[in-house]
Amino acid sequence: MNPRDINLMELRPEIPSARITENMSSDERFQNETLRPVAKLQDDLLVAAFRNYITKHKNAFYDLDLEKRLLYIENAIQKDIKFRNSLKGMIIGQFTLQEYETYIRNSSALNKRMMNIVKERLQANIQLLERDLAY
Repeated sequence: MNPRDINLMELRPEIPSARITENMSSDERFQNETLRPVAKLQDDLLVAAFRNYITKHKNAFYDLDLEKRLLYIENAIQKDIKFRNSLKGMIIGQFTLQEYETYIRNSSALNKRMMNIVKERLQANIQLLERDLAY
């Protein structure tokens, strides 16, 4: 492993609930070994990026009730391709070279898993997206 990869691995938080078992698929293993820890590491950046997204879209998010806010997050990630690609870059940029090689072999399926994790992280942090806490 090169120094960059070692440094990246050392930064990542451990996630005890992200278990690795022998009978899991390679995609699920990648999700638990790489995607979840990277998403957790990038949590603050993901929240900041979504706050910026809210601002660029005229703060409409703040006028919604909780259920519609959760849907707003989901729609932003699914339908706004530029925003989605930006989020993907925040995650992929934290991959080691070996992880990137694994990722490009099955990027389509792994992108779905990645965006679901990002969506879950943003929805779990919805309290951090209140207007009072924004910038």
